[in-house]
Amino acid sequence: MDEILKQLSELKALITEQNLLKKDVLNFSEACQYLDISESHLYKLTSRKQIPHFCPQGKKLYFNRHELDGWLQQNRQTTSDDIEKQATDYVLQNRRR
Repeated sequence: MDEILKQLSELKALITEQNLLKKDVLNFSEACQYLDISESHLYKLTSRKQIPHFCPQGKKLYFNRHELDGWLQQNRQTTSDDIEKQATDYVLQNRRR
């Protein structure tokens, strides 16, 4: 019986996750779940205007899922391979003749 309840709980979580991916506009709690961050952290980000959000009536916060995706992909960290390729390209292009 416990195993069935566990599996049902997992299915519920998967369905909830799939529903988030279908929505374009997320409320505050959905955004926390989507970003996998705490409510307090998201409040800090919104109060510092570090994350795109909407506050249509001055109380509730809403988020565009596509803008959140863009925000998540900011500040990409360059890999060691990328740096080596850039260095090689630079040397080849700026070689003294």
